Amino acid sequence: MSKIIQFIKSLGPGLLFASMAIGTSHLVLSTKAGAQYGWLMAIPIILANLLKYPFFEFGVRYTNVTRKTLIQGYLNLGKRYLWLYGLITLISTFTILAALYIVTAGLFVNLFKIGGISLDMVALGIFVFISALLIIGKYRFLENSLKVVIAVLFISLVATTCLVLYKGQVEPVADFESPSIFNEAGILFLIGLIGWMPTAVEASGWVSLWSIEKQNESKVQPTLKEALKEFNLGYILTAILAVFFMIIGWKTLYGTGTELSGNAVTFADQVVGLFTVNIGSWAYVIIAMAAFATMFSTCMTAHDAISRVSLDILDKMIPSKKFYNSKTAFAICVIFMALVNWVVITLFSANMGNLVALATFVSFVFAPLLGWMNLKTVMGEDVSVDKRPSIGLQLLTYLGIIFLTAFALYYLYMLY
Repeated sequence: MSKIIQFIKSLGPGLLFASMAIGTSHLVLSTKAGAQYGWLMAIPIILANLLKYPFFEFGVRYTNVTRKTLIQGYLNLGKRYLWLYGLITLISTFTILAALYIVTAGLFVNLFKIGGISLDMVALGIFVFISALLIIGKYRFLENSLKVVIAVLFISLVATTCLVLYKGQVEPVADFESPSIFNEAGILFLIGLIGWMPTAVEASGWVSLWSIEKQNESKVQPTLKEALKEFNLGYILTAILAVFFMIIGWKTLYGTGTELSGNAVTFADQVVGLFTVNIGSWAYVIIAMAAFATMFSTCMTAHDAISRVSLDILDKMIPSKKFYNSKTAFAICVIFMALVNWVVITLFSANMGNLVALATFVSFVFAPLLGWMNLKTVMGEDVSVDKRPSIGLQLLTYLGIIFLTAFALYYLYMLY
């Protein structure tokens, strides 16, 4: 029993990674993948999780070995790499948080049946609440609260997936023809799915910063083996839940001709309905609250991470200032991120589809380059040879870079 308690206490960056990833890419894209294209979408989901794994693992590895952030590693490669990561973070700042918060606002409206209040005002309320939690509670509150959320989500998803598989495939409509994944619409959806599965590659820097915070919180520093074990648990959980969401979409919607809406409120109602139709109407409130808690925790982790990364980048660009270790700077950054993304939401008229498309485009195009930067960093002189990734992991990294580069080039070809 003591070992179990000790293990739960050791959970940190991997848990936060899982909480952050199990958001739009899972709840929105994985469900939609199964609903539109069926079980075949398990292949790109598993491939994306496998081929992107080294990119995120390197963030944990580098920080554990060097006690430095991955952003410092980019600076060691050359200042141009730091500026590039800074540019990607800046673009992500105006897309990812807005996309996450608008879905969360939709779920909130759905859960409490709120009328007469615009979606952007609901999003503003959530921005204010989460900003207060992050400023007051800091990293420890973030970590401890997510242990409960992830446990509840996993149990509810396992139960729902088992019931969906037990009931079997929904009856398709007459003359149903399976849509092609190899036309323009299918390829664009596939690119969006892979771009954000399990999450954006720039999140490797976020994991690195959470690792630093975990080290600062812990009296005993974890070994590399312990740190990777904890991260791997979170990563595997993330991949499994992505497949669960895909199965639910496939078994309950594929062949029915139902399209998941781009409107956040309508989409929220559809997704919660997928769960309750298999469990029973009595479970509607429970499932709605679980879905809301999932997106709420995703917003909280992403908001925290982007704020921390932005301050760390500023620290490296302006060495004379100490932004990262300043409580005031962190509070200002959290509030600034909230205001900026709320403005983005109001400009996009709460259209979730446009926000997700913009965010996935940025993540997808830059993913191969960031993957290469992470490999270059973890193979640098400040990482001893015995702590560097194995040959097999290096080969998997190059395979992932080639795979994502090919898709990115094809995507740009389609656009131009």
